[in-house]
Amino acid sequence: MNCNYGLDGEGDIVCPSVCRCDEDFIYCNDRGLSAIPPLPPSATVLYLQNNHIDNAGLPRSLEHHTTVRVIYLYDNELDDFPMHLPPSLRELHLQDNNIRVLQRAALARFPLLEKLHLDDNSVSTVSIEDQAFADNPRLRLLFLSRNHLSSIPSGLPASLEELRLDDNRISTIPTHAFRGLSSLRRLVLDGNLLANQRIADDTFSRLSNLTELSLVRNSLQTPPLNLPSAHLQRLSLQDNNLIHMPRGSLDGMRRLQRLDLSGNNLTTLPRGLFRDLESLGQLLVKGNPWHCGCNLRWLHDWLEAKGNTITVRGFICQTPERVRDMALRDLTNQMDEFGVGGNRVSGGAAGAISTTLSPPQGSLFTLRSKRPGLSLPETGLDYTLSSSGVGKNLALNVKPLSHNSIRVTWSIAQTSSSFRLSWLRQGTSSAMGSITETLVRGDRREYLLTSLQPASSYIICMVPLVSNSGSRSSLPGGDTEPNEVPVCARTETSDPGHPDDEGEDDSSDQITSLPLAGIIGGATAIVSLALIIAIFCWYGHRAGHFTSRDHYSHGSSRKSKHCDDYIESGTKKDNTILEIRGPGLQMTPMATRQPLQPKPVREDYIIHTIFPSNGTGLYTPSQNMTNSGYSTNRGYREGGIPDIDYSYT
Repeated sequence: MNCNYGLDGEGDIVCPSVCRCDEDFIYCNDRGLSAIPPLPPSATVLYLQNNHIDNAGLPRSLEHHTTVRVIYLYDNELDDFPMHLPPSLRELHLQDNNIRVLQRAALARFPLLEKLHLDDNSVSTVSIEDQAFADNPRLRLLFLSRNHLSSIPSGLPASLEELRLDDNRISTIPTHAFRGLSSLRRLVLDGNLLANQRIADDTFSRLSNLTELSLVRNSLQTPPLNLPSAHLQRLSLQDNNLIHMPRGSLDGMRRLQRLDLSGNNLTTLPRGLFRDLESLGQLLVKGNPWHCGCNLRWLHDWLEAKGNTITVRGFICQTPERVRDMALRDLTNQMDEFGVGGNRVSGGAAGAISTTLSPPQGSLFTLRSKRPGLSLPETGLDYTLSSSGVGKNLALNVKPLSHNSIRVTWSIAQTSSSFRLSWLRQGTSSAMGSITETLVRGDRREYLLTSLQPASSYIICMVPLVSNSGSRSSLPGGDTEPNEVPVCARTETSDPGHPDDEGEDDSSDQITSLPLAGIIGGATAIVSLALIIAIFCWYGHRAGHFTSRDHYSHGSSRKSKHCDDYIESGTKKDNTILEIRGPGLQMTPMATRQPLQPKPVREDYIIHTIFPSNGTGLYTPSQNMTNSGYSTNRGYREGGIPDIDYSYT
């Protein structure tokens, strides 16, 4: 659009007529501009947002305004990173454009840049040039939210203090992703595709000065390993798929002030999880299916001790039914029913209650121990690591059902209020593996482990928990009492790429799993089919008997009969006749040229219809075959009748 610009008496530009100027602040936003008008030389802050300015609308003269410190160019029509801007810029807002490429040459024009906002553009990982920020040693804040990033950009400046990468497509974070970012204090990774298995163990431990970490709206099942604890003040893990907070995952976070676990699948928290949270003032846990039984007695007491120094929101019980929709802090009388030990499991608890879960993490990047404080069972203990284990009162059996599931069954001599079931995925050394524990009701005798790693070795342990002892880990190395000896067994999940290895087991499992009604129905069908076949064979046998007698009385006319006549009599035309005598089943080939003579009265010969013993059908000779010699058995072999089924006389 055409603009009229205000001039002073000497011809210097005072303020564009389409803009509003307030001393050094120039307001040209929301004016429908397609180009930046001439600006007064004293301008320091330019508001140019919500216009139609493209790269061609940036005049080269703008480079000479060395007093400009801040430019707002968001919500315009820029396709490339702007070039002709003052080199004195400290802060640049480029949100809501269509910028695709970040080149080092373009960014190098602003060596004093401290804050760069690139939200809501089209920047991808491959479109960021290597060492693109190498010439921006003062850059402290970088916003790349809502772009097309699939990984953490490389070559980020060491001066960076705040990094926002939320709502991208980041699914993998290797160990070196944040290398050199020791000054980073705020990291936001909300709304990505992060899962525990794709985050290296030491990813966040390098961020020693981090004060705020946000991992909202991802696919985490537990918090990432080795979170920085020295200076962390705010930790946001809401709206993930958390099923457990491992004991020790918050250790050392003495400065943590706000913890948000809302919108997950947590049912309980392990004892001692908050032991180092001396500064915690806000605990947000709404939107979780909390089971307020003995498992949370310790937390109830901890909150009572904290008093008004902490604000808790959303700790509403879902189970057992008798305390549904009640706040945990209000369960003073109900908690007293569980006793000091707090190990009584309420009958209202549905299924197993997860208490210690740590899915595999970091296996793609490192070969470190997942839990240095826990080791594999010792070979010298009093149980054998095979597919079954037997203890003093407990017998345990494990069996893999597929490449990612294992069935666990057990029997116990004495009743128990609950069982502690633990499984350990082994790695390449005895100090490596990921541990999972769950609390199972005492009336159950089987449990199905799912979502396991294919082609992996697992050690599965169980220990019964009595009502007068606390809930403790059942793996060796845990806090078990002397009389709580775990029973362990070892098994391996199959490789999904070799399904034939499990064919026999799968077949046997399918057979044994057939219902009784199916077996009875199948047997009935087989018997019925056998009866029908027997009746048909008997009828054919009788028909062949009478037809054979008729053939003997008319032996001279046998050669003149049509082939269909033989079919009607229950057999097919052949050049040999099998004579079956009595129960001896002695079979003699007879020449067809010789006329059949009447047999002596003292011997009764019966010519039966020929049924081969192997049940494959009657022998059908060639149409051109005439006579068969006595000294050959070719006809029988070609007819599918084994040599052992006939003999010569």
